[in-house]
Amino acid sequence: MQVTIKDLAEALDARAWGDLSMQIDSAAEPAQAGPRQIALAMSPKYAEALRPGAAAILSEGMAPEDYGLAAAIFAPRPRLVMAGLTRRFDPGPDIAPGIHPSAVIDSSAQIGDGAAIGAFVVIGPDVRIGANARIASHVSIGQGSRIGADAMILNGARIQHDVQIGDRVIIQPGAVIGSDGFSFVTEQESGVEEIRRTLGKREHIVAQSWERIHSLGRVEIGDDVEIGANAGIDRGTIRATRIGNGTKLDNMVHIGHNVVVGDDCLICGQVGIAGSSVIGNRVVLAGQCGVSDNITVGDDVIAGGASKLFSRVAAGRVVLGNPAIDMATRMEMDRATRRLPRMAATLSKLQKTVTELLDKA
Repeated sequence: MQVTIKDLAEALDARAWGDLSMQIDSAAEPAQAGPRQIALAMSPKYAEALRPGAAAILSEGMAPEDYGLAAAIFAPRPRLVMAGLTRRFDPGPDIAPGIHPSAVIDSSAQIGDGAAIGAFVVIGPDVRIGANARIASHVSIGQGSRIGADAMILNGARIQHDVQIGDRVIIQPGAVIGSDGFSFVTEQESGVEEIRRTLGKREHIVAQSWERIHSLGRVEIGDDVEIGANAGIDRGTIRATRIGNGTKLDNMVHIGHNVVVGDDCLICGQVGIAGSSVIGNRVVLAGQCGVSDNITVGDDVIAGGASKLFSRVAAGRVVLGNPAIDMATRMEMDRATRRLPRMAATLSKLQKTVTELLDKA
């Protein structure tokens, strides 16, 4: 696909400079950009690698003449322009139109107009696939599930029975949606229940086995959601596990049973949210965060990487650490921790000095 600098700038709602008729068919990093490619050079540090005569995306305030460019597009908000640019040149998955002959589709399933279904896809009874949905090879969709319009489900994703998925959802390879929740009970009070009651004291230990609590709920996913590779979303025990509109889940995220995640959240890689917790709207959980069960995280909370949330977090808080506390406080604590060896050495000298003074007294 080729586009002129002029057309690309208009599509990105950005200002252009230079040869506006220059043809572009892809994007590249500055050092690798060749003819018909536009380089992403949105800071002077990266722009130093540009070749003369190239086309580039620059930040406002940068001078294309300084780099000998033939054409440039200026980005008032570089990452937003980058989102539009990559969307323009992304060809998407190679899924042929129509239904591949190797696909196994139950006769009661309903396939929307324009849907594309790849090789070795299995679609169960009473499934509904929305218009223009694209389903790549080796995907399985269980009985009674609903897939919205313009959805894209990539290779090897597993969607269990009675899962409800909205429009324009993207599910990356290997994700599992609607597996049973990890929920078990013992005949008498378990060790976990005991230490929660006693805050760590074991009164007596009894050998017990675990009985499974079956998952009768489902998973409900809103519109414009993205789910990363090998992510897992457990179905609810009785009520549904829910993911709100516009929320993005990274690779290897685990959402436990009965969890409710609000709208427009960003849940980064290897985050785990334990059962029955409620995550508000626009929450950001950075990589490897852990959220304990049965707690509430308020709207607009941001949790730094590897934070562990064990209790309620009020709306708008910025937290960090294990346990997660106010980020500014945590950073001060970390600075104090780094000073501990020097403080210990100073204390040792003071102790020695006091001892010597006492011996002379």
